[in-house]
Amino acid sequence: MVFTLGAVCLVSSALLGAVYRVTAGPKAAAELVKKTFAIGKVLPAFDNTPYEDMFKIPSADGGDSLVCYIGRVEGREVGTAVQTWTMKGFNGLVRLMVGFDAEGKIYNISVLEQKETAGLGARMTEAAFLDQFRSLDPGAQPLRVRQDGGTVDALSAATISSRAFCDAVQRAYDSYLNHKKGPASDAVSGATEVQ
Repeated sequence: MVFTLGAVCLVSSALLGAVYRVTAGPKAAAELVKKTFAIGKVLPAFDNTPYEDMFKIPSADGGDSLVCYIGRVEGREVGTAVQTWTMKGFNGLVRLMVGFDAEGKIYNISVLEQKETAGLGARMTEAAFLDQFRSLDPGAQPLRVRQDGGTVDALSAATISSRAFCDAVQRAYDSYLNHKKGPASDAVSGATEVQ
């Protein structure tokens, strides 16, 4: 009985490992397509390949680094997409791609990952919520929901999710601004692997 159970565990483990190896490549390719689409959605028109013009910046609050992608037209920077995150969502992690134009205003935002409640916080992916962030300057007034004295209309019955969204966008802006003000050595340049 012990031998049979051990053999079943060994075969199952081997199959699980094989499936992981087979699906790792397609999963990575799908993630790249998703990020590339998000970059295109949050930046003004560009003629370079932002994924190849990528660098990391330290998070303004000391958390994990953020990844930036620069959009250029004929070599001139037209905007930067910042992959940001927060753990303050109702169900934890919320990952966004925030696009800033050349003046540092929000161009557009794309939700990369969220596990918020369907019909409530998950509505952060809807245009009705996202559009209110366009052209906002997080440097002029920190992003907060109206209940906290800000200008952002929270999702109905999802204030925690709305606060988390604002937190992630503000983290992107603060980190990007610190990078722009600080020495170029703050960034780790080059096409390094991004998780």
